[in-house]
Amino acid sequence: MQKLLTYPLEHEGFRVLQARDGEEALQRFAGEHVDLVVLDLMLPKLDGLEVCRRLRATSLVPIIMLTARDDELDKVVGLELGADDYITKPFSIREFRSRVRALLRRAAAGAHDGGRDRIVVEELVLDLAKRTTQLADRAVELTYVEFELLRTLAERPGRVFSRQALLQSLWGDYAYREPRTIDVHVRHLREKLGDMELIQTVRGVGYRLRG
Repeated sequence: MQKLLTYPLEHEGFRVLQARDGEEALQRFAGEHVDLVVLDLMLPKLDGLEVCRRLRATSLVPIIMLTARDDELDKVVGLELGADDYITKPFSIREFRSRVRALLRRAAAGAHDGGRDRIVVEELVLDLAKRTTQLADRAVELTYVEFELLRTLAERPGRVFSRQALLQSLWGDYAYREPRTIDVHVRHLREKLGDMELIQTVRGVGYRLRG
């Protein structure tokens, strides 16, 4: 699996670091600059969910999780631990490369945003350059996808976004993706923000930011 996924990425010019188990993955991550993590759920020593949990304790690096189990519970647990995207085996190399490019492109766009430096909606402040979030002068730690999701909503407060539109905004398309993953990320945002009404549900349609 590593060889199968490494070759097309290196062919496109990416530098790929490989690890054979969860413990080695954490060691390599600690010793290298990493832009994206592709994490198999079924790993020796430490499984992918535990590695994801430990990475998220110290880093907001984008994470794609791979699993052979097409189980909704696995997907939800992976997202709740901080994974940004999720691919179920078997998958095509084309799909895999598309997911990798989409996350890296979105991360690069966020890091080099040439537009506004900040978005302010009521007491919510998003610093786009520093990628920090404050609500009522309280710092809120968000993952990469949580920040991008909140940013999309905050750029047009009051506008209703469908789940498909939010998937499109986050990853450039919504092919192969389960729209319910947006619900998981929204739930995380509400819990972290501590304001359950800031992000409003429009039944049967999607979500909007109060404003």
